[in-house]
This record gives sequence, structure tokens and C-alpha cells, in this order.
Amino acid sequence: MRFLSAVTLAAFLSTTPALAQSTTLKMATIAPSLGQAITMATFANVVTDNLDDISIEVSGGGAATLHQLEVGRGNLEMSMTSPVIYNLMAGGKAMYKTEAEAPELAKNVRLLMWFPYGAYHFAVRADSDIQVLDDIEGASVFLGPQGGGAYNAARGWIESSTGLVAGEDYDAIKANWATGYQAFLDGKIDVYVNGCLDPCGQFIQFTETENLRFIGPEDAEGEAVDKWLGKWRYRADTPAGLYAGQTNDGPVVSFDTAVGIAVRTDLDEDTVYRITKAFWDNLESVTSDAPWAQALDVKFAASKRGLMELHPGAERFYREAGVLD
Repeated sequence: MRFLSAVTLAAFLSTTPALAQSTTLKMATIAPSLGQAITMATFANVVTDNLDDISIEVSGGGAATLHQLEVGRGNLEMSMTSPVIYNLMAGGKAMYKTEAEAPELAKNVRLLMWFPYGAYHFAVRADSDIQVLDDIEGASVFLGPQGGGAYNAARGWIESSTGLVAGEDYDAIKANWATGYQAFLDGKIDVYVNGCLDPCGQFIQFTETENLRFIGPEDAEGEAVDKWLGKWRYRADTPAGLYAGQTNDGPVVSFDTAVGIAVRTDLDEDTVYRITKAFWDNLESVTSDAPWAQALDVKFAASKRGLMELHPGAERFYREAGVLD
């Protein structure tokens, strides 16, 4: 995956007079190893490869909740978003409660596209005694970085489907994405959680040397689960046979949600239209190398989720594509 650094881009432009007037757009995303960051980097690469006068510079790392504020402030053109964190920003709630300007900044954040986050995978070693999520009492679990959206989502799924509470019934370790995964590789934790569009790089790597098993709750139905899923999460199965060392003999129920690419409201309409069109018109160029990209869908991208509105430039493309009335 090609990431454009500021230094590389500056050197390239200085030696390429024809591109001296090129527009560079800044995009921030989460840890580069994660599937959602790879999706966003793929978007940036496809656009940069197919537009002569626009380049997208990607930086990976940090929290999407903070990146979204920087889009609102005009310091970034694009960042990761979700229906939940945008609604919280617009309402000045949760992690935005101490950011007095958040509701006003939300007015300068609009949607370019949604895409599936990817089913949350709750993984154990194949020889683990943990057969279902209900068995993790007393276990050590990496849910994601504490305070982040992935952590809160994985914790909520477990609590709503099993009744087990993080920090009381099992140990939710404090770690970032890299150290959490390394702890699983080293056998220092019992359960590793990662949401991704399959095939996921972390599980490909793990199953090169060891076998694993994905686990779900004994019962994924009921009022508590339905209430927790709400409007923007939905049940999603992880099929058998995705990875060479995966020992599941049938699908495992989990959940999925939407995330997206946020863009500055005050970025001009024609620019957003062109980058949106460049991506969707050329997506097929990456699907053979990135099979997860087959899960991207233009109708899903333009769907209404929460309070967030499409940028006028993106909306123009989706109307032309026939997925909006």
C-alpha cells in the first residue's frame, strides 16, 4: 500500500513542473495496520493515481474522534468517521463533552462515503478451553485501545450477549493496537478482538504458524442485544474457511457497523465530486489485489446513517450513479 509522505510529495512536485499546481489534500486515519486504515489508504491511492491535479497525503495513527475535530477546524481535509462519533460530536457528548466548540465544528464535517467496518472477530487459539464468549470469565482479553470506539463496541457486544462486564468478570487489558496484537502472538492473552473486512492481515499472519478459532456468544438474540445494536450496528457472521488455520466448522455470529470518510464541508464541491467519482469509477483496479474491497458498495456508501449529511460534491456523484433519489 503506497502512503505519500509530505517529504516525498514535496520532492516529487519540485522535480515535476507540470504538476506544480497540484492540490494536496490531507487525510488522517487510525493505525496503518488496521483494515479501516487500509480502506482509506486505498481510496487515497486510487484517487491520486487517477487524477493528475489532486493528491491525497495519508497519515496513520491516533484516534478518529480527534481527527474529526481537526477536519472541523480545517486542519485536515478528510478523516475517519462513524454515525456514532459524528452524532456525539454534533451533540457535544461523551468524549466531546469537554470540547465546547465540537457542535459548531461538526457543521464543517460532512460525509464522503460509508463502508463496512468489518465483522468483529473474537479470536482464541484453537486449543483454548474457551469455546464461546460466555466462557471468558477470568480471561485476559484485548478489546481494542481503552476509550476508543472499537473497545466500547466489543465490550458492549460481550456485555449485552453474555452479561459479562469488562474489569469485573474478565480482564480487559490496556494496550494499543500493536501491543495488543503482539500480546496475542506471544500467548500472553487469551482473547484478541479485531474488526475487519476479511481477509484480515492480522489473522493471515497468525495462521501462518498457529491455528485459531473465532468465538461468539451462546445466544446472540434477545432484547438486551437488540437494544445495544440500535440503529447502526447489525449482526454479521464470520464464515468458516476464511483462513488456512481457522478451525471453525461453521459460521460464527458477531456484529458489524459502518464507518466512513469525513470531509470538510467547506472543501469545494467540484473537488469532492471528482475524488468521489475517481474512486468509484476505478475501484475494480484494486479488487484483485484486495479481495476485501469487494465488500465496498456504492449504495451502502451513500446511505443515511445518523445526523451526518453528504457533502454536496459527493451527493452529486451518488445522484448521477443512481443510488440517491
